[in-house]
Amino acid sequence: MSPRGVATPDVRERLFKAAERVVERDGPGALTSRSVTTEAGCAKGLLHAHFAGLDEFVAELCLDRFARTAAKARALSGLAGQGAVAGNLEAVALALFDSGGPAISGLAMTRPAATLRVREALEAGAPGFAAIQEAIAGYLEAERDLGRVAETVDPDTVALAVVGTAHHLLMTGWPGAPDPRPAMTRLVAALVDGG
Repeated sequence: MSPRGVATPDVRERLFKAAERVVERDGPGALTSRSVTTEAGCAKGLLHAHFAGLDEFVAELCLDRFARTAAKARALSGLAGQGAVAGNLEAVALALFDSGGPAISGLAMTRPAATLRVREALEAGAPGFAAIQEAIAGYLEAERDLGRVAETVDPDTVALAVVGTAHHLLMTGWPGAPDPRPAMTRLVAALVDGG
């Protein structure tokens, strides 16, 4: 445990990772500010010193994870012409399931105030599923132009299918549910390589 009055390095990420562990292990109902700070091994008031409350914390956690995946999706453009197209796309699609994706999505759904904050942030331009979809479509278009993806592949439709499926799997998953990654891997292969 960090002593009082000593700065805690990278507080946000430390608390976010602790929350992911709590939700993965014990489910969304177990998440409290105290369970997060206990899991993080830091002072009990640290979460409230950095966030207005648990709803803001949950919203910021979701937005942070969306932003990370959107950044990974935007990096796809630099991979055009390199590696396997399905493998490059799969890495981004599976990133949505990292860091407790289904559990964190379920957590946001159980907290209406957090859900509202996330929606408002996305409407204001925070990166989310739309940014990920746009980046995937741009990448597939570049790969199609290079002849590495069939001319019959519609990048916008494939991007919508990948992001829509990920959203569905995230929103219908729960801790202990079957791993959604194999289904996503099969979908990417079917859409990009024709199965």
